[in-house]
Amino acid sequence: MTTIGIFGGTFDPIHFGHLRTAFELLQALRLNEMRFMPAGTPPHRDTTVADAEQRLAMVKAATEGQPGFTVDDREIRREGLSYSVDTMRTLRADFPDHSLCLIVGMDAFLGLPKWHQWRELLELAHLVVAHRPGWRAPSMGPLGELLVDRGTGRINDLHEQRAGCIYIHAVTQLEISSTEVRKLIAMGRDPRYLMPDSVRAIIEQTGCYKTQAKR
Repeated sequence: MTTIGIFGGTFDPIHFGHLRTAFELLQALRLNEMRFMPAGTPPHRDTTVADAEQRLAMVKAATEGQPGFTVDDREIRREGLSYSVDTMRTLRADFPDHSLCLIVGMDAFLGLPKWHQWRELLELAHLVVAHRPGWRAPSMGPLGELLVDRGTGRINDLHEQRAGCIYIHAVTQLEISSTEVRKLIAMGRDPRYLMPDSVRAIIEQTGCYKTQAKR
């Protein structure tokens, strides 16, 4: 069965922290594809600083040339708020016979009960939780119960079933934050070595972070 990773985010801007996590999961989980999905209008945060087309261009530039990395612009093309469950419904319709693995950080996983129609996500995809230092998987409450029912330590489960499992995987954590990168650029400093040079070039050409918008 073809297995696709779904790596969503605002990517405002994309940086090596995102790319390293995606690359490690692509290899460790033996994914056929890691699909980067820039958010359109995220429901849980203020508007992005760079506009949708700029963020999409940066993601395309960052992932170009890496086998297994692809870019999906469906959230940017869709009007309205970008709820993960709506995105996963469209992906499931497009790939009815594929295994879909929605990648989330542990911090996002801990907030999962606040997501729109969150319980339906596991009917549409697996959840792959990228472990972050300092976070612990919950052992009680709705998420603790969910992990008992749906948690797995077998990578093969992600390939043998289309959806329904939760798999937690530790990844190398690069201490890079999009928020801090934007602040650095707004102060006139160079973001070299925090991101691919192709992304840095787009930021320099567009000036999208020269003046940090109020969050």
